[in-house]
Amino acid sequence: MRKVALVGAGVGKFGVRKATYRDLIWEAGKACFDSVPALKPRDIEGLVVGSVMPERTAFQSHISSLAAEALGIRPSALSARTEHMCASGTVGLRYAYAFIAAGLADLVMVLGVEKLTQPTAEEAILNMGAGVDREWEAAFGLTAPPCFALAAQRHMARYGTTEEQLALVGVKNHTHAAKNPNAHFNKGATLDQVLCSRMISSPLRLFMCSPITDGAAAVIVAGEERARALTDTPVWIRGTGQALDGFQLTSLPEDYAHWPALERTAQRAYRMAGITPRDVDVAEVHDCFAIAELIAYEELGFCPKGEAGAFVAAGRSDYGGDVVVNPRGGLIGCGHPLGATGVAQAAEIFVQLRDEAGARQVPGASIGLTHNNSGMGEHVVMIYGREAP
Repeated sequence: MRKVALVGAGVGKFGVRKATYRDLIWEAGKACFDSVPALKPRDIEGLVVGSVMPERTAFQSHISSLAAEALGIRPSALSARTEHMCASGTVGLRYAYAFIAAGLADLVMVLGVEKLTQPTAEEAILNMGAGVDREWEAAFGLTAPPCFALAAQRHMARYGTTEEQLALVGVKNHTHAAKNPNAHFNKGATLDQVLCSRMISSPLRLFMCSPITDGAAAVIVAGEERARALTDTPVWIRGTGQALDGFQLTSLPEDYAHWPALERTAQRAYRMAGITPRDVDVAEVHDCFAIAELIAYEELGFCPKGEAGAFVAAGRSDYGGDVVVNPRGGLIGCGHPLGATGVAQAAEIFVQLRDEAGARQVPGASIGLTHNNSGMGEHVVMIYGREAP
């Protein structure tokens, strides 16, 4: 297979936006093209757009063609939309990677975009129920917050994880988001603020949860020859993996605090990249809820099983620790515009590995990892490096 790299990235402002769906596309697309001055929209051969529910929130289908026209791209090798709930953006990246590695294209943009806050907040909650089994789970109230609360309760009962340790994830990620002008939240948070915030689904409080957010992000993916011609600092895709254990909660392993699909996905990506978890300097993991980040530490191999609470409490997932997790603020601080999240994670790793992250920069970062989940049973991991594989 051919070597593949990121050569450009751009992110628009995340939050409750008055911008239209098309405005969000324009913002992220322009930011991405601005990061590669030598590149014009007419040079792009392919476009993949991650977007989950534009039919319900933006009243729009035929997304890839709309985005291509909006950005002045005329795809000649690939045009597609990926819908895979929370992991839609990263799945789109995997499509672009595979297409380029196979020699079917040289230059592909991956765009993630979501407009979740219209027409009303109440309808946004209803729409999110489409991401689980609406007939057998959502209809009975078993949406994402109670599902992840069950995982948190299991982790606390089995490993002694405390509410304070869960809260420290919220503190860390809100604090990181304060340094990210594109994040939904920019005020940071103290431990008292997190622990005293409104209960959503016990033990998960408001500041331990990702909010409903609008946003878009884009990256440009290139084959080796094209990448080296466009920039002296490409960020190479070193490894990737994806695995699914089940869709319904009843299809998953009975221990909700153990996510074997993520463990398998990570091991596959590490083998492909030729690295171990200790080599990862910076990671963007899917903290849709604080417990998801703690379990990700364990399944990604950053710490032994059951020790994630102590790991975050000791500051080992923060600056100066073993690995800096979610320097842009994660989903808790940035928000979670479903289709855009995975692409925004890749964009963060792109700037981190080029020493362009400003106040968020992880000193000397050379290996970066992103992780998306679509529920507790499905996971996608990407590994990036400064050096070519």
